[in-house]
Amino acid sequence: MVAFHQCTYDSFLSFRGQDTRSAFAAHLYEALRRNDINTFMDDKLKHGGEISQSLLKVIEESTISIIVLSKNYASSPWCLDELMKILECRKTRGQQVLPLFYNVYPSEVRNQTNSIGEAFAKLEERYKHDQMKLRRWKTALSQVANLSGRLLGNNISNSFYLIRKNSKFIRDFICIKIIF
Repeated sequence: MVAFHQCTYDSFLSFRGQDTRSAFAAHLYEALRRNDINTFMDDKLKHGGEISQSLLKVIEESTISIIVLSKNYASSPWCLDELMKILECRKTRGQQVLPLFYNVYPSEVRNQTNSIGEAFAKLEERYKHDQMKLRRWKTALSQVANLSGRLLGNNISNSFYLIRKNSKFIRDFICIKIIF
């Protein structure tokens, strides 16, 4: 049974900075803000080591997590730890999860092939001593790829169209998930 929890944020935005921070993720964040959706974007926390307890708490205190899955998302232990926490909150807290497949296909994420597979291979080399963690990350990638999400293809202008002020995407796709 899923318990009701008080949420501090409407949404938590998970993304790989090197792929999307200054372009898509920043525009999505601004569009969410313009539509009065209180969104946490991790642009001030220090990266590099293990995910912080404060960030895990922010994930727990969000109504919905929006995951921007991109070519290098699977090369980041930080992103994959966020993803595992997000999926845990989906299961235990009923948190809504919205995957956005940015220039990758769900099947690439699910099966760790093509650019996602190449990115994950870098981690496999670095974490070869921790097979349990690697299995959990692979499972999380497969699980998120099986969720209903949105495919944002190679046509970047179409992706930006989706997040313009008052766009149908923001109103109909994200706001409805937050309300329900």
